[in-house]
Amino acid sequence: MTTAAQDPAGSSAGLAPAFAAARARLGLVALLFVLAGIGWWWTAQRMEGMDEGPWSGLGTLGWFLGVWVVMMAAMMFPSVSPTVALYSQMTRERSPISGLIFTAGYLATWLGAGALAFLLLTGDWMAGDPFAWDRAGRWVAGVTLLVAAVYELTPLKDVCLGKCRSPLGLIVGSWREGRSGAFKMGMRNGAWCVGCCWALMASLFALGVMSLVWMAFVAGLIAIEKTLPWRKVAVYGTSAILLVLGLLLLVAPEMVPALTIPEGPMAPMMS
Repeated sequence: MTTAAQDPAGSSAGLAPAFAAARARLGLVALLFVLAGIGWWWTAQRMEGMDEGPWSGLGTLGWFLGVWVVMMAAMMFPSVSPTVALYSQMTRERSPISGLIFTAGYLATWLGAGALAFLLLTGDWMAGDPFAWDRAGRWVAGVTLLVAAVYELTPLKDVCLGKCRSPLGLIVGSWREGRSGAFKMGMRNGAWCVGCCWALMASLFALGVMSLVWMAFVAGLIAIEKTLPWRKVAVYGTSAILLVLGLLLLVAPEMVPALTIPEGPMAPMMS
């Protein structure tokens, strides 16, 4: 089978087995979409009125991780559902339970990534709130998006995205039996997904992690990159969008749609 990483023309060959499994396991895919919808609803309730713009306060560790894991379910379940369906179809029992355990492992990896982001953004070195908008916050936000735009075109991004777009080889190559195996395989898939999407998630923090608009924007970019057959168009398009947003943040942030611009010093991030 030709993998996406070997397919510079952007063929959907690597996606075909996952999409076929999604059609065969439609109930499981529908369940993941329902859970994603619940995640969007719950997140909207929890984050109402909390969008402070770039580098919004993250609250306490427990509160943030609770919100973060639901956010990841809302943002990622639609695009990862074909992979979950493919794994579920390949198991001996073909039970939806194994697919959900695989999904739990996937979320566990993103939970670890969220904890790392929290520590980086609320550590002792953050004393004095250097990310405040009237200090370095605007400039760091702009540079973060420019770095994300460049990362889209790197070999590492290409390899990680190839794994996400060709899940059959990844699943076969890391196969583990049993429910513990399902969890570990989900974590492994999540690790490749973090490698693929960490820069986009950093962009979310830079634009406003408590904003539903920017959540939907980043989730849309991730879904387009992972599921559309025109791989190069999706990647280069995402890079161009991030480049434009980064430049606007640096020179004319008021021109960025839906961006909340702090009017004064931002509240310190709570640790």
